[in-house]
Amino acid sequence: MSSTSTTPKVYHARRLAAGRSLVLDGRGGDPGWLSALVLTDFSFPWTNRAPLVTEFRALWDARNWYFRFDVTDDDVVLGDGANAKEKVIGSDRVEIFFSTGPDLSPYYALEIDPRGEVLDYQAKYYRHMNWDWTCAGLVVATALTARGYVVEGSVPRATFEQLNCLHRDSEGNYLHAGLYRAEFSHDPAGGPVREDWMSWVDPHVESPDFHVPTSLGVIRWSD
Repeated sequence: MSSTSTTPKVYHARRLAAGRSLVLDGRGGDPGWLSALVLTDFSFPWTNRAPLVTEFRALWDARNWYFRFDVTDDDVVLGDGANAKEKVIGSDRVEIFFSTGPDLSPYYALEIDPRGEVLDYQAKYYRHMNWDWTCAGLVVATALTARGYVVEGSVPRATFEQLNCLHRDSEGNYLHAGLYRAEFSHDPAGGPVREDWMSWVDPHVESPDFHVPTSLGVIRWSD
Protein backbone atom coordinates (compact mmCIF):
# COMPACT_ATOMS: atom_id res chain seq x y z
CA MET A 1 0.00 0.00 0.00
CA SER A 2 1.47 3.37 -0.95
CA SER A 3 1.81 6.20 1.52
CA THR A 4 -0.77 8.22 -0.42
CA SER A 5 -3.43 5.52 -0.53
CA THR A 6 -6.70 6.20 1.24
CA THR A 7 -8.01 2.64 0.77
CA PRO A 8 -7.29 0.47 3.81
CA LYS A 9 -6.25 -3.13 3.64
CA VAL A 10 -9.18 -5.47 4.35
CA TYR A 11 -9.32 -8.94 5.89
CA HIS A 12 -12.57 -10.92 5.89
CA ALA A 13 -13.34 -12.84 9.07
CA ARG A 14 -15.80 -15.56 8.14
CA ARG A 15 -18.80 -16.61 10.20
CA LEU A 16 -18.77 -19.99 11.90
CA ALA A 17 -21.31 -22.43 10.56
CA ALA A 18 -24.65 -22.30 12.39
CA GLY A 19 -24.64 -24.47 15.48
CA ARG A 20 -20.86 -24.73 15.63
CA SER A 21 -18.69 -23.65 18.52
CA LEU A 22 -14.94 -23.13 18.49
CA VAL A 23 -12.70 -24.69 21.13
CA LEU A 24 -9.47 -22.84 21.81
CA ASP A 25 -6.69 -25.32 22.61
CA GLY A 26 -3.70 -23.07 21.95
CA ARG A 27 -2.67 -25.11 18.91
CA GLY A 28 -5.36 -24.31 16.37
CA GLY A 29 -6.66 -27.84 16.60
CA ASP A 30 -10.37 -27.13 16.23
CA PRO A 31 -11.51 -28.09 12.71
CA GLY A 32 -13.62 -24.93 12.60
CA TRP A 33 -10.44 -23.03 11.79
CA LEU A 34 -10.31 -24.73 8.39
CA SER A 35 -12.99 -22.33 7.15
CA ALA A 36 -10.97 -19.22 8.05
CA LEU A 37 -9.09 -17.19 5.48
CA VAL A 38 -5.33 -17.21 6.11
CA LEU A 39 -3.65 -13.81 6.15
CA THR A 40 0.13 -13.89 5.60
CA ASP A 41 0.67 -10.32 4.43
CA PHE A 42 3.08 -9.20 7.17
CA SER A 43 6.34 -7.33 6.62
CA PHE A 44 9.19 -5.56 8.40
CA PRO A 45 8.46 -1.89 7.56
CA TRP A 46 11.67 -0.59 9.14
CA THR A 47 14.31 -3.14 8.13
CA ASN A 48 15.30 -4.97 4.96
CA ARG A 49 14.71 -8.41 6.48
CA ALA A 50 12.65 -10.89 4.52
CA PRO A 51 9.27 -11.46 6.20
CA LEU A 52 9.13 -14.27 8.73
CA VAL A 53 6.14 -16.57 8.31
CA THR A 54 3.24 -15.17 10.30
CA GLU A 55 -0.32 -16.39 9.75
CA PHE A 56 -3.46 -14.74 11.07
CA ARG A 57 -6.99 -16.16 11.06
CA ALA A 58 -10.28 -14.84 12.42
CA LEU A 59 -13.82 -16.16 12.71
CA TRP A 60 -16.99 -14.96 14.42
CA ASP A 61 -20.36 -16.13 15.66
CA ALA A 62 -23.30 -14.51 17.41
CA ARG A 63 -21.39 -14.19 20.68
CA ASN A 64 -17.65 -13.99 19.99
CA TRP A 65 -14.89 -12.93 17.63
CA TYR A 66 -12.07 -15.47 17.44
CA PHE A 67 -8.48 -14.88 16.39
CA ARG A 68 -5.39 -17.00 15.87
CA PHE A 69 -1.75 -16.33 15.05
CA ASP A 70 0.63 -19.07 13.88
CA VAL A 71 4.16 -17.74 14.23
CA THR A 72 7.31 -19.30 12.79
CA ASP A 73 10.21 -18.44 15.09
CA ASP A 74 13.39 -20.44 15.71
CA ASP A 75 14.52 -18.18 18.57
CA VAL A 76 11.60 -17.53 20.90
CA VAL A 77 12.45 -14.93 23.55
CA LEU A 78 10.46 -14.85 26.79
CA GLY A 79 11.07 -11.82 28.95
CA ASP A 80 11.27 -11.70 32.73
CA GLY A 81 9.46 -9.32 35.02
CA ALA A 82 7.46 -8.80 38.15
CA ASN A 83 4.15 -8.55 36.32
CA ALA A 84 2.50 -9.32 32.99
CA LYS A 85 3.36 -5.92 31.53
CA GLU A 86 7.08 -6.33 32.17
CA LYS A 87 7.09 -9.91 30.89
CA VAL A 88 5.21 -9.12 27.69
CA ILE A 89 7.23 -6.03 26.78
CA GLY A 90 10.43 -8.10 26.85
CA SER A 91 9.03 -11.02 24.85
CA ASP A 92 8.25 -12.17 21.36
CA ARG A 93 4.55 -11.47 20.95
CA VAL A 94 1.61 -10.74 18.71
CA GLU A 95 -0.53 -7.65 18.98
CA ILE A 96 -4.01 -6.54 17.96
CA PHE A 97 -5.28 -2.97 18.10
CA PHE A 98 -8.95 -2.12 17.58
CA SER A 99 -10.30 1.40 17.51
CA THR A 100 -13.45 3.47 17.78
CA GLY A 101 -12.46 5.04 14.48
CA PRO A 102 -9.56 5.57 12.07
CA ASP A 103 -8.12 8.35 14.25
CA LEU A 104 -7.27 6.11 17.27
CA SER A 105 -9.29 8.20 19.71
CA PRO A 106 -9.51 5.99 21.63
CA TYR A 107 -8.18 2.57 20.74
CA TYR A 108 -7.55 -0.68 22.59
CA ALA A 109 -4.60 -3.04 22.47
CA LEU A 110 -4.01 -6.72 23.19
CA GLU A 111 -0.37 -7.81 23.33
CA ILE A 112 0.06 -11.54 23.96
CA ASP A 113 3.26 -13.54 24.37
CA PRO A 114 3.83 -17.27 23.71
CA ARG A 115 3.15 -18.12 27.38
CA GLY A 116 -0.28 -16.50 27.30
CA GLU A 117 0.77 -13.44 29.30
CA VAL A 118 -1.41 -10.51 28.25
CA LEU A 119 -0.76 -6.78 28.22
CA ASP A 120 -4.06 -5.06 27.48
CA TYR A 121 -4.63 -1.33 27.65
CA GLN A 122 -6.65 1.59 26.36
CA ALA A 123 -4.95 4.51 24.64
CA LYS A 124 -5.69 7.71 22.80
CA TYR A 125 -3.60 9.15 19.99
CA TYR A 126 -0.82 9.98 20.56
CA ARG A 127 0.31 7.42 23.18
CA HIS A 128 -1.89 8.58 26.05
CA MET A 129 -2.03 5.20 27.81
CA ASN A 130 -4.50 3.83 30.33
CA TRP A 131 -2.69 0.78 31.66
CA ASP A 132 -5.55 -0.05 34.04
CA TRP A 133 -7.96 -1.05 31.29
CA THR A 134 -8.62 -4.76 30.81
CA CYS A 135 -10.44 -6.47 27.96
CA ALA A 136 -13.71 -7.84 29.36
CA GLY A 137 -14.27 -11.49 28.49
CA LEU A 138 -10.94 -12.00 26.73
CA VAL A 139 -9.97 -15.69 26.52
CA VAL A 140 -6.45 -16.70 25.46
CA ALA A 141 -4.82 -20.08 24.76
CA THR A 142 -1.21 -20.44 23.58
CA ALA A 143 1.43 -23.07 22.94
CA LEU A 144 5.07 -23.30 21.98
CA THR A 145 5.53 -25.52 18.93
CA ALA A 146 8.38 -27.08 16.99
CA ARG A 147 8.13 -24.18 14.53
CA GLY A 148 7.54 -21.31 16.96
CA TYR A 149 4.30 -20.59 18.77
CA VAL A 150 0.53 -20.28 18.40
CA VAL A 151 -1.74 -17.68 20.01
CA GLU A 152 -5.51 -18.15 19.99
CA GLY A 153 -8.10 -15.97 21.61
CA SER A 154 -11.65 -14.71 21.66
CA VAL A 155 -13.33 -11.43 22.50
CA PRO A 156 -17.08 -11.19 23.16
CA ARG A 157 -19.07 -9.31 20.56
CA ALA A 158 -20.63 -7.43 23.47
CA THR A 159 -17.21 -6.05 24.42
CA PHE A 160 -16.69 -4.53 20.97
CA GLU A 161 -20.19 -3.08 21.09
CA GLN A 162 -19.72 -1.57 24.56
CA LEU A 163 -16.46 0.04 23.42
CA ASN A 164 -18.07 1.43 20.23
CA CYS A 165 -15.55 -0.48 18.13
CA LEU A 166 -17.94 -2.66 16.12
CA HIS A 167 -19.00 -0.51 13.20
CA ARG A 168 -21.59 -1.15 10.52
CA ASP A 169 -22.09 -0.01 6.94
CA SER A 170 -23.92 -1.32 3.89
CA GLU A 171 -21.55 -4.30 3.69
CA GLY A 172 -22.01 -5.36 7.32
CA ASN A 173 -20.01 -5.19 10.54
CA TYR A 174 -16.33 -4.31 10.67
CA LEU A 175 -13.46 -3.30 12.94
CA HIS A 176 -10.76 -0.67 12.47
CA ALA A 177 -7.88 -2.91 13.50
CA GLY A 178 -4.13 -3.34 13.40
CA LEU A 179 -2.23 -6.64 13.43
CA TYR A 180 1.39 -6.76 14.51
CA ARG A 181 4.27 -8.98 15.61
CA ALA A 182 7.14 -8.07 17.91
CA GLU A 183 10.13 -10.20 16.86
CA PHE A 184 12.90 -10.54 19.41
CA SER A 185 16.10 -12.54 18.97
CA HIS A 186 19.41 -13.13 20.70
CA ASP A 187 22.71 -12.18 19.12
CA PRO A 188 24.93 -15.04 17.88
CA ALA A 189 26.60 -15.29 21.29
CA GLY A 190 23.26 -15.56 23.07
CA GLY A 191 23.60 -12.04 24.38
CA PRO A 192 21.35 -8.99 24.36
CA VAL A 193 18.02 -9.17 22.66
CA ARG A 194 17.41 -7.42 19.34
CA GLU A 195 13.97 -6.04 18.51
CA ASP A 196 12.31 -5.96 15.10
CA TRP A 197 8.70 -5.17 14.29
CA MET A 198 6.29 -6.64 11.77
CA SER A 199 2.97 -5.21 10.67
CA TRP A 200 0.05 -6.15 8.44
CA VAL A 201 -0.14 -2.53 7.22
CA ASP A 202 2.98 -0.48 6.55
CA PRO A 203 2.38 2.73 8.55
CA HIS A 204 4.82 4.72 6.38
CA VAL A 205 6.46 6.47 9.32
CA GLU A 206 10.21 6.85 9.64
CA SER A 207 10.75 5.27 13.07
CA PRO A 208 9.19 2.01 14.32
CA ASP A 209 5.75 2.90 15.62
CA PHE A 210 2.39 1.09 15.45
CA HIS A 211 0.55 3.72 17.48
CA VAL A 212 -0.41 5.80 14.46
CA PRO A 213 -3.63 5.82 12.41
CA THR A 214 -1.83 4.69 9.26
CA SER A 215 -1.09 1.29 10.83
CA LEU A 216 -4.77 0.28 10.80
CA GLY A 217 -6.66 -1.86 8.32
CA VAL A 218 -10.23 -3.13 8.33
CA ILE A 219 -11.46 -6.53 9.51
CA ARG A 220 -14.89 -7.26 8.06
CA TRP A 221 -17.26 -9.78 9.63
CA SER A 222 -18.32 -11.66 6.52
CA ASP A 223 -20.74 -14.55 6.03
